[in-house]
Amino acid sequence: MSLDVPAALLSRAATGEIDDAEFVDCVRHSLPYAWAVVSDVAARAATGTAQFADHAVPPPGEAERGQLLRALASDAIRGGLERHFGVKLAFQNCHRVAAFPLAAVGGDTYRRFVSPEAQIRNQSPELRDC
Repeated sequence: MSLDVPAALLSRAATGEIDDAEFVDCVRHSLPYAWAVVSDVAARAATGTAQFADHAVPPPGEAERGQLLRALASDAIRGGLERHFGVKLAFQNCHRVAAFPLAAVGGDTYRRFVSPEAQIRNQSPELRDC
């Protein structure tokens, strides 16, 4: 299971809408490693001292790697995190996560980061099975 959803939240989701704050709180509690990585890059991206902030340290284990994959591969989770932090997230491999201020999306740095060439450059034999 990707998220540890409290019964009350699951019940409300089955009968209607839940708000972003409840959803993001569920993500924060369910995927603490992913939350820490995303909140770190988002905070650094918000400082305005660089065009983006990234995290390129491999996770300490498979559970943490799984959290990043769940968070960034899910449109709902990724979108909730982006709305919560006010950034655009980019994900290149099993652990390289970047946060871009919304104003930078579409700019040269962003386009280069999400390009096929950047994806290829950020691969290596040891990452093949990550």
